[in-house]
Amino acid sequence: MPRRAIAVVVLFAFMAQLTGCYKQSTLQIPPDHPRARYDPIVGIVTRQGEHVRFDPPAAVVDGRVVGQADGTLYEFDLSEVERLWVERRTLDGGRTATAVVAVVGVAVGVALLLGAFDSGDQAPRAPAPAPEAESCPFVYSWDGGRYVFDAEPYGGAISRGLERDDYAELEHLRPVDGLYRLMVRNELAETQHTNLIELWVADHRPGVSIAADALGGLHTLRSPEPPLAARDSHDRDLLPWLRADDQLIWEPAPVASDYPSLRQEIVITFAKPPGAERVKLVARVATGFWGSHMIREMLELRGRGLAQWYATIDKETSEAEALYRWIIREELYALQIAVEEPSGWVVRGLLPGGGPFVSEDRVVVLDVSRVPGDRLRVRVRPPLGFWALNSFALDATPDEEVLVTRLAPLEARGADGSDLRSVLSRADDSYHVMPTIGDAAHLTFAAPAPVPSMERTVFLHSSGWYRIHLKARGEPDLAALGQIFDVPGGAARLAAERYAEWHRSRLPS
Repeated sequence: MPRRAIAVVVLFAFMAQLTGCYKQSTLQIPPDHPRARYDPIVGIVTRQGEHVRFDPPAAVVDGRVVGQADGTLYEFDLSEVERLWVERRTLDGGRTATAVVAVVGVAVGVALLLGAFDSGDQAPRAPAPAPEAESCPFVYSWDGGRYVFDAEPYGGAISRGLERDDYAELEHLRPVDGLYRLMVRNELAETQHTNLIELWVADHRPGVSIAADALGGLHTLRSPEPPLAARDSHDRDLLPWLRADDQLIWEPAPVASDYPSLRQEIVITFAKPPGAERVKLVARVATGFWGSHMIREMLELRGRGLAQWYATIDKETSEAEALYRWIIREELYALQIAVEEPSGWVVRGLLPGGGPFVSEDRVVVLDVSRVPGDRLRVRVRPPLGFWALNSFALDATPDEEVLVTRLAPLEARGADGSDLRSVLSRADDSYHVMPTIGDAAHLTFAAPAPVPSMERTVFLHSSGWYRIHLKARGEPDLAALGQIFDVPGGAARLAAERYAEWHRSRLPS
């Protein structure tokens, strides 16, 4: 192990201890993402499906991930890494930017002192920047000691005409002194418009879990069963990747050579309970990083006509509906769920995207009354680069009673101290607008008293939209726009072309 690698690992371990009252984000990112250069790496997943959790955090040095796990030092070439898990601990409040800059500055300084940049007399060639992922507000839950990144609602709602509701479980939220506390923060180059924020406190029988569907219906899950098999069109075994909610996430790059159609076809087999007519498919999936980035790429094709396109989407319901139909047809940000019946594959459900930084369990209720026998086969056909698939499970138990208490904010303050309760307590034409990275709102809710003999799950119900900061220049690229909207598979083809261009730009000159 080179000494300089050990030094950088120790540096990050030390920096992680410098925070006091802080907020924490654990993000899953590709190995080429710029955050890999300065965020502590707490784990990796290799392309072979091996998960390594580091303690203390690892770092990227000379194109390798270097870290310690269970007393053993590891080195992985970045080409072997499918995904990095990084932890961001930044001070809450005015010192956030200072903390980040300190980590970056010290890390670069140590790398220079230890000779990590060995370029002789020539300045090192700057690598092409990693693609920007588009998202939405980041929601942090107070767990009693820190704010933990817990949700990123209404992803894909890139204009007011596309505003939508979102339902996310807040896994880390805990009551402290009878209060729930949230922080909503803008951390991307976009202007975020939040219409409604409320909590749904769901009290339910012990031993069951709760998950939401795309429309906010809450479903009880008593015995979700993992798949029996999962294979793609090349007969690859994907079961190790898709059988459990874990760190193994299936997200192949959009490279045409592997899948010439630029779509995977994944068939997932479950045991079908006797007599079952309706079942709950529980899927934990997210929009892929490249798919998220392609939102920006496709918007930029409109050039100086982008503002007019936004105006049309916002005013004309028919235009927004046509856009939704295209999204469903291409399965870019909504995934069709097909069930194998005697007549063939029949679409029986639709799975919305989310993320790309946080994925949520989402329920899709499927009609399986026409499926004979004791096996249920489900098919998904995600375009490459647009989806990150974590897990699938099946629950055939009937929904049980859930007591739901809806909570409006007891207090809601903007960064300037303004009272946001009237803005965020109902869905109307009033929005809390966050135009700048670092803008934030703090909310508190009165936690209901526990219900005897019941467990509790808390959901965030929110609605809103966001506008990505773009420099809309030049004439619209009508040829490219025609390719992606008029030609089936055209958007996936463009995504692969842009990915190839970006990958070539990173190669040494």
